Amino acid sequence: MRSRYLVILVISLAVTGGCITEFIPDTDESTNILVVEGIITDQHRTNKIRISRSLPLGKFVSPKPVKGCLVNIIDENGVSHRLREYPTGTYSTDSTIFRGRVGGKYTLRIVTGNLTYVSSEMEMLPVPPIDSLYYIKDVLVASDVFGKSEEGCSIFLNTFDPEKRCLFYRWDYTETWEFRLPYAVPNNRCWITEPCNRIHIRNTSIYGQAKVTNYPLLSITNATDRLKEKYSIIVYQYSLNADEYNYWEKLKNVSDNVGGLYDVTPMAISSNIRSQNNPDEIVLGYFSVSAVAQKRIFIKERFEGMPYLYNNCAADTIFGGSNVPIPGLNAWVWVIEDQSSNILSPFRVITYARDCADCTTRGSAVMPSFWED
Repeated sequence: MRSRYLVILVISLAVTGGCITEFIPDTDESTNILVVEGIITDQHRTNKIRISRSLPLGKFVSPKPVKGCLVNIIDENGVSHRLREYPTGTYSTDSTIFRGRVGGKYTLRIVTGNLTYVSSEMEMLPVPPIDSLYYIKDVLVASDVFGKSEEGCSIFLNTFDPEKRCLFYRWDYTETWEFRLPYAVPNNRCWITEPCNRIHIRNTSIYGQAKVTNYPLLSITNATDRLKEKYSIIVYQYSLNADEYNYWEKLKNVSDNVGGLYDVTPMAISSNIRSQNNPDEIVLGYFSVSAVAQKRIFIKERFEGMPYLYNNCAADTIFGGSNVPIPGLNAWVWVIEDQSSNILSPFRVITYARDCADCTTRGSAVMPSFWED
């Protein structure tokens, strides 16, 4: 899941957020808390369950994977599917054998050492398609006396379930954008891909219809070069039951509003996973089961006021075809094109910043398979 290790993160935030002096309470840390995160869907893809142990309060937030677990998903007919571990602490289904089905009921069972953990039985609810995914251009700074302005955009979605079977929604997304270096170098064109890092949920049960209109997913400003060349976002829509919605709502409250003395703490966020050895043991995380709908859009439009990231690239020039004058110099060289005549200029430019001469320092030079060129 793209919310990977979010539970571990909010533990740290709950302790340190909003404080000037760090306070670490006395706790019994003889046993670290088990953290389980994972989802199975109706898609033809590998499903992953990540199992880790939380670190003691006040320690650097980093997952501590639990290896060597026996992990099974069991359906309502008693059919068990064993998950394979790779890498350490991540347990995956075989996409050629296992695929969740709408209406199916699934239980997660984990055995680590002599300890057994079992989730509640989760039914895979249907999810409607995303009706529309669209953007609206935003004016960040109006035109000044020189006619210069700054622009960005906001992305929204609409969805509707006329059968009212999906009343609780969750969304996440993955952004991908193209960027280009302004120089004729081999690695000139690259792509950056980033996952969603916020929790997006909506409860429609209080409105009498399972309809979401103009839901604001994200706003993109000109603080990055996302919109400079071409941008794409794919949104995933999940169906939740009331208990899982309550889980995500509490987690969202902690991640958005942490710091107050009376805020909800991670320990109060109930998991659907229980220890069979000790019913009082706290377990963090959630085993999710959901059908998935998805939709992608591309944005290729001129936005005013986009940043230029290469003002400080050039350090020196070399005329003609000569080599870099100092052997072993830690520098990169490119050829600058004469844009007016489309002829190579008779000099080369030296830079000490590799990201000015090689786009793979920020992204990948491999075009994504879904990209519309």
